Amino acid sequence: MIIRILAGTAAGLALFAGVAHAGPVKGAPELTHNALYKAAKLPKVSCKLNKGTSKASATKYVTKLVGCLNSAWKPAIADFQAVTVAFKEADDKRSCSTGMDVSASFSEICGTTISVRLADDWIKAKDDLKVFTSITRTWSGVVTGQSGIGRAWWALENDATESAMNEQNRRYYLQLDCFIGVSAKSVGRVVKDWKPVIKVKEFWPNRFHAKPANRLSWIEKGYGSGRPGSCNTWTVSSAKVA
Repeated sequence: MIIRILAGTAAGLALFAGVAHAGPVKGAPELTHNALYKAAKLPKVSCKLNKGTSKASATKYVTKLVGCLNSAWKPAIADFQAVTVAFKEADDKRSCSTGMDVSASFSEICGTTISVRLADDWIKAKDDLKVFTSITRTWSGVVTGQSGIGRAWWALENDATESAMNEQNRRYYLQLDCFIGVSAKSVGRVVKDWKPVIKVKEFWPNRFHAKPANRLSWIEKGYGSGRPGSCNTWTVSSAKVA
């Protein structure tokens, strides 16, 4: 049996029967016809961000960005629950979702909070590329969690073929990419080139990312539309999620 990889977005979810073959997903309406896809374009949120190069300014940056994302996504998600940030102590390197010790900066979902470890790689950086990408990527997990998409993805059948499982996982992570684009649009982030964004690595070795061209296509689609509904990766052909 192939076990679905958990990236801290769907902890504690029960398994139930799902689809076993690669291709557009069928029999999982919470994925293919989720209510989130009917939401309007996210509102424009005033979100002036200044990371600086001190721990205090980086802390303020992350807190402000998460607050902006709460405001941006609240109208789109039924029964939305605002998310808070918890900053780890400097000597706390343990990831709650993977059990790994990570010396660099990272963000992840722990329970109902976004947990952030700030280290010099984010604090001292001259730009905010890595921190903005990490926080919005983690936020995409908030979206899938609160919309039910994460639960439905986690519940897809685990004894499918390896190729089918890999494709289902790529569909999920491409959707996270697309939601990054939607989030960036809503908070007024101007992005002309998404290549540096998709090159920002996660703190754990994710082998389920799709081809760079498809990642760019989905993140640009989300950014161009500003609508969650443009991110339905579950109904498209296998070629679009390769």
